[in-house]
Order: sequence, then structure tokens, then C-alpha cells
Amino acid sequence: MSQVLVVEDNQDIAHLVSMHLGDIGIKVDHASDGVTGLRDARSKDYNLIILDLMLPGLEGREVCRQLREYKILTPILILTAKTAEIDRVIGLETGADDYMTKPFSIIELVARVKAILRRAEEYQNVTPTRSAHRFPELGLEINTATHQVFVNGQSVELTAKEFDLLWHLARYPGQVFSRSQLLDSIWGYGHEGYEHTVNSHINRLRTKVEQNPANPEIVRTVWGVGYKFGNGSQSSRH
Repeated sequence: MSQVLVVEDNQDIAHLVSMHLGDIGIKVDHASDGVTGLRDARSKDYNLIILDLMLPGLEGREVCRQLREYKILTPILILTAKTAEIDRVIGLETGADDYMTKPFSIIELVARVKAILRRAEEYQNVTPTRSAHRFPELGLEINTATHQVFVNGQSVELTAKEFDLLWHLARYPGQVFSRSQLLDSIWGYGHEGYEHTVNSHINRLRTKVEQNPANPEIVRTVWGVGYKFGNGSQSSRH
């Protein structure tokens, strides 16, 4: 059974989310402040953390930042009443995987949660003998069974969504994906106005895997179109 931690100080919202996730067989724990949420997230393994930004004790962005510093890579879905672009981007840049703005549709929230958990399960079912994918020309190795990434032999810590994004691009070297296509494939939706979600993750991913993020070789920009993996000549070696 999947386990989700909901960190939300609004009791009505927390109850609504817990009830609907419980209806699809998900076990939900609830924390009503940032300090408790951080403690619970560090002490127990969750499949997903749903995190409000405006929390008493410790705000959500700081909770998110500290979790990533502790190398806790559990997917994080931010809930926020803020609508300013900068607040959304900062939330993503602190290590969150996705966000929804209040008021939100509970149907959409459940769909997002299902998409995140489904992708995690897909990776768990990868055949171990074909889990290591090497791209020698880029000094890159991606292990889909262990979710490990190595750049020039050094381990790189990626969040779940950063890993999903890198692996999706790597599966199709040279193929260009628009932001809308990546939203649909990685996040499970393609709504207008969410393109900066992709931008933030691409930027964060580049700082971790590129030798020179300002001149990327692994995740390249095709101006006016989208992003691609390498120059198209790379192929995976097992």
C-alpha cells in the first residue's frame, strides 16, 4: 500500500485530501505544521509528500529545502494559495517535483497523485539485467532499477522528477520534446501555464549533470521548440 504524508495546516483541506486518497487505497499521515512535517518525513518512508507552502512553525519551502539537503528524494507536490509566478518557481527550485494552486480540483489532485505513484511503480518493475544504461560519449550512466545516476563515475543525487526527466530524454537521443510534451509524459498533464515547471526542472537538472550548465551537452535546448538529449548520436549501452 502506498503511503502519503500530507503537511497542511488547514484541517478541512487535509481531511478532504486524506479522505479522497483513502478512497483509492492510499494510507495517509497528516502533519499540521512544518516542524512536525519535516520530522515525520525524515523518520518514515513515504511514496509522496503533499506539502502546503504557508505553514506555521516552518514554511513549506524551507521544509522542502531541508529534505533535499538530507538527501530525502521522495516526490514532493506543493499546495499553495499563492498565485505569483515567482512563488511557484521558488517552490520548484527548492526541490519540489510539482505544485497545485489553491483552490484546486480534488479530481485533478488525485490524478496527479496517481500519476506520480504509477511512474514510481513502473521503475520498480524494471528488469535488473537491463537497468544500467551507459552513454560513454557523455560520461553518463543511468540505472533505472536503483534510480542512480553517475557523471564521470561520480554519483549524482536527483529527485524523482529530475530522474524521470533525464531518463525520458535519454530514451530518445536527439528527439526534440516541447515543454507541453514533457509535461504530459513526466507530470501526466499538459495544462497551459505550467511550462515553467519544466524550465525549473531542466535548470536544476543541468546544475547536477552538466560539466558547464551554461553550455550543456547532455540536456540541450532547441530554441523555439524544446529540449533534447545529446546531439542525437549517443546510444545506450548495457
